[in-house]
Amino acid sequence: MGLRLLLTAAASFPDRIRAIASIHGANLVTDREDSAHLMAPRIRCESYFACAEIDKWAPKQVVEQLRAALEAAGTPHRIEWYPQVEHGFVFPQRACYNRPAAERHWERLFALFERTLRATS
Repeated sequence: MGLRLLLTAAASFPDRIRAIASIHGANLVTDREDSAHLMAPRIRCESYFACAEIDKWAPKQVVEQLRAALEAAGTPHRIEWYPQVEHGFVFPQRACYNRPAAERHWERLFALFERTLRATS
C-alpha cells in the first residue's frame, strides 16, 4: 500500500515532490488500473527503490517490469538489489534484519535527500 501511495503523490504533484524512495516495496505491478508502474510517465522526481533479493511481494520479474516502465517514461531512478536479504531487512526488530544492507540503504537514502532536497534550501 505504501509504494502505491508514494507513487500516486509523486505523479499527482510532479512540480512539488523532488525525491521518493521505496524500501522493499510491494505490489509494484498489478493488473489494476492504478498499478504503481503505470504512474511512471507522470513522475519527474528522482526515485530510489531498494529491493530485497528474497521477496515474495516483489520478485525480480516484477521489479524488472517496474524498471522497464520507469525507463520507458524517462523517469530518473535507481533500482538497487540487496542480495541475500528478505523483505523487511531494514527493521532491527525483525528476524530478517540485515545490518550491513540496512546501513547501505540509509547511506543511499540520505545521499538522495542531500542531492535533491538540501541543494534547494
